[in-house]
Amino acid sequence: MPARLKLLIVAGGLIGALVVAGLALTSREPDSARPKATEALDFSPADGMRAGVFNPPHLAPEFSLAGSDGSEVTLARYRGKVVLLTFGFTYCAAVCPTTMATLAQARSKIGKAADSVQVIFVTVDPARDDAAHMKDYLRAFDPSFIGATGAPAALASVRGKYGVTAVRRGTGADYAMDHTSSIFLIDRAGKLRAMMPFGRDPDDFVHDIRFLLAN
Repeated sequence: MPARLKLLIVAGGLIGALVVAGLALTSREPDSARPKATEALDFSPADGMRAGVFNPPHLAPEFSLAGSDGSEVTLARYRGKVVLLTFGFTYCAAVCPTTMATLAQARSKIGKAADSVQVIFVTVDPARDDAAHMKDYLRAFDPSFIGATGAPAALASVRGKYGVTAVRRGTGADYAMDHTSSIFLIDRAGKLRAMMPFGRDPDDFVHDIRFLLAN
C-alpha cells in the first residue's frame, strides 16, 4: 500500500469522528445537494432499513463512465448486485477515506454475500483522478471497489442526475473539493432504494445490505 494512502486512511479514522460531530472538513451536504426525489426521502424507521428510504423506490439514473478496472462502468453491468454508489476524490483528507474504510468493513462483515455487493466511487475531481490512479487508491481499501471517471461534462451530468454537488475550494495543486458525502443504495433490480448519510457505522450498512439482498 502506498505510504500516502496509509496516511489518508489513518487520517480518516482519526478525523472522521470530528466530521460526524459537525466539523465538516472536506465535504458538505447542503439541502440543495439532495437528490431530486428528496420529497420522497424518509429518514424515519421505514421499509426495514436504517438509511433514508426513497418511497416509492425508482430506477437509479444510468450512466456510462471509464472504470478504474479498464472497463466501462454502468449500473446495468451490476444488475443482480446491491450497489453502493458514492461520490468523492482521492485527494480527500478525511471524509472519502473514512467512507471507503467504512464500506470495506461492511463488505468484510457480510461474508460470502460480499460477492453480491459492488461499491462504485465516482470522482468529482477528474483533473487528478484518472483510472489508474483511482485503481491504486481503491485497492488499498478493497480490491473489488470500482472507481469511475470521465470528462468533466460527463461527470457533471451524472452528479446532476443524483442531485450531487461538487465545488472546488482553494487554488494551486493542493485544492480540495466540497461535495455531497451521502452513499446511495441501489438494489439488485437497479432501483434507488435509500441514501445513507456520512458518518454511519459499518453495521448500519451491513443491516441495509442484507435487507436489500433478501428483498
